[in-house]
Amino acid sequence: MTTQRTSGRRKQALAAAAAVAALLTTAACGGGGDDDGGSKNGAAGFDAANNKVAQASAVKKGGTLKFGGAQDADSWDTTRGYYGFMWNFARYYSRQLVTGKTEPGKGGAQLTPDLATGLAKVTDAGKTYTYTLRDGVTWEDGKPITSKDVKYGIERVWAQDVLSGGPTYLKEVLDPKGEYKGPYKDTSADKLGLKAIDTPDDKTIVFHLPQANSDFEEILALVSASPVRQDKDTKSKYGLKPFSSGPYKFESYSPGKSLTLARNASWKQASDPVRKAYPDKITVTFFSNANELDQRLLNGDLDLDINQTGMSPQGRTTALKQHKANLDNPVSGYVRYAVFPQSVKPFDNEHCRKAVIYGADHVSLQTARGGPVAGGDIGTNMLPPSVPGAEGQKYDPYELNGANKTGNVAKAKEELKACGQPNGFSTTIAVRNNKPVEVATAQSLQASLKKVGINAQIDQYDGSQTAGIIGSPSNVKKKGYGIIIMGWGPDFPTVQGFGLPLWDSKYILQSGNNNYALINDKAIDGLFSQYVTTLDDAGKEKIATEINHKVMEGGYYLPFVFEKFINWRSDRLANVYTSDNYSGMYDFVNLGLKSAS
Repeated sequence: MTTQRTSGRRKQALAAAAAVAALLTTAACGGGGDDDGGSKNGAAGFDAANNKVAQASAVKKGGTLKFGGAQDADSWDTTRGYYGFMWNFARYYSRQLVTGKTEPGKGGAQLTPDLATGLAKVTDAGKTYTYTLRDGVTWEDGKPITSKDVKYGIERVWAQDVLSGGPTYLKEVLDPKGEYKGPYKDTSADKLGLKAIDTPDDKTIVFHLPQANSDFEEILALVSASPVRQDKDTKSKYGLKPFSSGPYKFESYSPGKSLTLARNASWKQASDPVRKAYPDKITVTFFSNANELDQRLLNGDLDLDINQTGMSPQGRTTALKQHKANLDNPVSGYVRYAVFPQSVKPFDNEHCRKAVIYGADHVSLQTARGGPVAGGDIGTNMLPPSVPGAEGQKYDPYELNGANKTGNVAKAKEELKACGQPNGFSTTIAVRNNKPVEVATAQSLQASLKKVGINAQIDQYDGSQTAGIIGSPSNVKKKGYGIIIMGWGPDFPTVQGFGLPLWDSKYILQSGNNNYALINDKAIDGLFSQYVTTLDDAGKEKIATEINHKVMEGGYYLPFVFEKFINWRSDRLANVYTSDNYSGMYDFVNLGLKSAS
């Protein structure tokens, strides 16, 4: 699992939360304005594209699809990008052996062949994966994409000294001992020395895993497994103009300002069952001010927000009153929560942890995050609804959405007595200073805990230094951070893609740690070990449910919300739908327009 990032989740822009941070106000929670149907100007209707396809029959070939954003990608290099919207957008110019289906909701999280003729032929008890490449797959200059190009693109993940930033699952699954040094230090003549991948001919690629991992195809579906051609690899500059294997290619890019993709004339529809390539051109305009972005969306100058982190309060309020038919309210893949480091007393005692869980006012916490519409449903457990094995609000072991919705003072005091702190205690809540919504959440929690005798002070730390502050267990202990406010979403929609860095003891790190609770539970570790060798979906779902139950039983987390957003789609958009594969974002790859104008 990735260790060099401040999180192992599929990252939305860290600073794009200029838009997310917005969820402070509750003004947008009530809706109002247009009814749920279509509008006079031709919008599809409120939630018309949420887990279903809107305007599919209206899509036309041609025109310019116009994105806006308050945040550029971390990198457009397929090896280095980690923001969720980058992974979504990168499918315009990059292909993978397999990818998510172009279907709404849960269907989008299922895998389908892309460069490969089919899903993997899996042998050797889940340790060998074999693929054959399709006929007619080419680069933007018309040269064929070969198995060696796929292997080289994957090998770049090992070049962390030059290409850091992206997910490193491939490195850890294929080379757990770290024996390969990457293509830039490769002494073999063809720079294809990674022993775990064979390319017996230009159409065949074989992966040899030292240990089975039942999510390996999920990992190959990430854009970090995209092919890269050696003679076009500009190393650290590759993200400025990646060489295209998809239906569009980079025409121009000014970092932080604009990006334009044009058609790749060498791409053949017959070779690509995934992409329909409806628009002639795709543009992205970046804004430093989220309110300006929202205004341009409202004016009809842009079609959608590339960041997909929800409108900010000002734009959201106007949109809900005047343009409700242009909005969708998807559940994101994120759970927002408080976590209790066991190194900080008295949170080494599960009853003290549970005193906080029972003492919190969960409606107040939901309101602080933006209410049920802009913030999300009250979180009752730690597995996001998009992950197989999740039970949503049906699994509510502490009755956070039931009897204890506004807190249970009596129950909290029982737990305080059980942990030897009958008169309460003092602690510190750590919260990022660049996330106003998190500060508001901390203040809500502080107020409700005071009622049960827990006095919490709030320490706002530098949010750009998360990895070295709350990601350092020694610093957390030194600072006395008994409660940390955080959030997490899956890199890929499985319990491994979400929970492994949070809950498995192997991922307790001295820097860049994400197992903030310092969970060291042999039962949880054993379930993860069992999960990666379980090849049937039903068995995997059962284990995922068990892992979530074990985590909740330990009282390591206080979930706030299963996060939701308010996202905009223009009147012009067609074939638009949200996908679980991209944490409730619109699936970009087959968006089209209702006319070519």
